Amino acid sequence: MVNNVSVGVESIGVYIPDTFIDSGEIAELSGIPEQVIREKFGILRKPKAGKDQHVSDMAVAAAEMAMRNVEPSEIDALIYFGSEYKDYNVWPVGAHIQQRLGIKKAFAFEVMALCASGALVLKLAREMLLGDPELNTVLVVMGSKESELLNYKDHRMRFLFNFSDGGAAAVIRKGCRKNRILSSALITDGDFSLDVFLSEGGSKIRSRDGEISPQDRFFEVPDPENMKKKLDQVSLANFRRVISQAVVCSGFEEKDIRFIGITHMKRSFYEAILKEFNLSMENTFYLENYGHVQAGDQLIILDEATRSGKIGKGELVVVAGAGTGYTWGATALLWGEQP
Repeated sequence: MVNNVSVGVESIGVYIPDTFIDSGEIAELSGIPEQVIREKFGILRKPKAGKDQHVSDMAVAAAEMAMRNVEPSEIDALIYFGSEYKDYNVWPVGAHIQQRLGIKKAFAFEVMALCASGALVLKLAREMLLGDPELNTVLVVMGSKESELLNYKDHRMRFLFNFSDGGAAAVIRKGCRKNRILSSALITDGDFSLDVFLSEGGSKIRSRDGEISPQDRFFEVPDPENMKKKLDQVSLANFRRVISQAVVCSGFEEKDIRFIGITHMKRSFYEAILKEFNLSMENTFYLENYGHVQAGDQLIILDEATRSGKIGKGELVVVAGAGTGYTWGATALLWGEQP
């Protein structure tokens, strides 16, 4: 059954830079045919932040939109759930975002499950609000500029070529009876923990002899074939497991799902996840014009689907994602105004 104490998503804000890189440019940079970029990778274009636009800037812009009807004094806690690659390394970007938004009384902290953080942060915000009588409103906010970490000439990271830039935020309230956050489920498989990383800034690189090389400033994917082989064995099953568990624990059945919003990924695998629940691309919003805005994908999808009428009042919605490491996560929501 749905918990009688409601926690809901009151508002969402999305910031997307006004400059883009399209499939033709990605094809030219990577040497991969444009048709493959469009049809297999599922990218028509993706936003690209300017040189002077940073993660905190995009996060603040998104938060300001989410808070358009909310006073800073109403925010009790701020959770940053975006990219680890931010304005500075080893730096409390959540505190900086709080300061720029003029939020005085809230505490701020950061969580990280990489691209699964969109599902995780909804779970955390809900449980914080239900568990602490002193908390009423939480702002969750993220930013990403991970497109700067891509070397299009290195095809070992080709599955990361969808990374793009932007920010997303949501105001989550106790007692909000719309867009109710229900249950979540997450799985982590640490066998993938060394499959993707950024060398620069880590103690292993600082400890070795010699200069930091240009390659250290891009993602590293040491053995993509082995990673793919391992993922092929577990990823679809893990997506099915977390989505199903989130739904069942929320008091519903799989057949009740009307919409699923998933981290941007290649089109064929996206469709395979939907098929597991007898759904199609009509039951989602595919980010072919956004790419993969790291942990912000789920809020962007919810915002766009609401605007376009793809989600109806009272419908069961699931947002799901997977982040390298590897973590799979899903959160169920009951969308629209509720009695």
